Amino acid sequence: MAALATICRRSSQIGAARQNRLEDDFFPPGPLLYIDFTLPLPEKALIQRIRREASLPAKLNRGRTNIGVAIGDDCAVVRLPPGHEALVTTDFSLEGIHFRLDWHSPQVVGHRCLARGLSDIAAMGGEPLAAFLSLALPPKLPQRWVDLFLKGLLTLAQDFGINLAGGDTAESPDGILADIVVLGSVPKGRAILRSGARPGDRVYVTGELGGAAAAIDSLVAIPNKKLSPRDFPRHFRPMPRIQVGRTLRQRNLASAMIDTSDGLSTDLAHLCDESGVGAELRTESIPRARVSRTRHEVKLDLALHGGEDYELLFTAPRGKKIPRSIAGVPIHLIGEIKSGKRVLLVDERRVARELIPQG
Repeated sequence: MAALATICRRSSQIGAARQNRLEDDFFPPGPLLYIDFTLPLPEKALIQRIRREASLPAKLNRGRTNIGVAIGDDCAVVRLPPGHEALVTTDFSLEGIHFRLDWHSPQVVGHRCLARGLSDIAAMGGEPLAAFLSLALPPKLPQRWVDLFLKGLLTLAQDFGINLAGGDTAESPDGILADIVVLGSVPKGRAILRSGARPGDRVYVTGELGGAAAAIDSLVAIPNKKLSPRDFPRHFRPMPRIQVGRTLRQRNLASAMIDTSDGLSTDLAHLCDESGVGAELRTESIPRARVSRTRHEVKLDLALHGGEDYELLFTAPRGKKIPRSIAGVPIHLIGEIKSGKRVLLVDERRVARELIPQG
């Protein structure tokens, strides 16, 4: 065991030195020459490595933490701020469904894995506190992939001031499975729900829509194509709108909210179903993403139905003054809540058609 520990320490040092020379989004060519980058570490060694990496203080809390007891016990102990309620969300990231090894670098997969959960917290107007990661890994997966996955996930965690407080590891017979649980908090009774929209409320969305779906379209259209994350940031590096959600809650601006993980048409239908209302959107008001090196505008269908942009879709009473941007993120007025149950899309000629969820 002592010899194994020495090998792991030495190979980890070599791996760290080489990792620092890696580009952010692509593997370098050449064989893998060091032991712990050949196969995933045994469970105990893998947990020790995750624990060591996860112990770095988060940037936003400057070493202060809501974690009483983290990795190492049967349960984590997380402190909720006084007068707050817990928010809990969980999301799978499955190889072949949410990511592909030939399309996505491990850092991107780790970033996107955590971003999914953080976006749910943002959609409730909450504050993220801690994350829990469960990994099922195939035995032939290089340890280098696991290390860089964790790097992507933990970098985003530090950016938002949260800790990786626990999780689980297991062997997968086929494919990578990552399940992220994010714990957040919100002042008691102040969570922004999907069920608060009322007829007459205005409908707003943050940022741009369709950028993530445009990346998938490009990858599918040209096999073996490599895309630059800089050209498709909403797909490769989505940034959860935590500060926007927080501001909407603190200023009591939003009556209902959801994130656009499934696409505008589907997520608006979710919000309307929970609120018992309908809606009317204006085609010309839908903010379409500009993508690729040409910065061309995506098609309307992608903006309406493409998911995984992780923007915030919210409603606000007509009398509320909604700023044009929050924390540098543009806010767009795209429609109005109506009585009834239908969601309509009105084009530039004022012709209305029903917007069927296709996210």
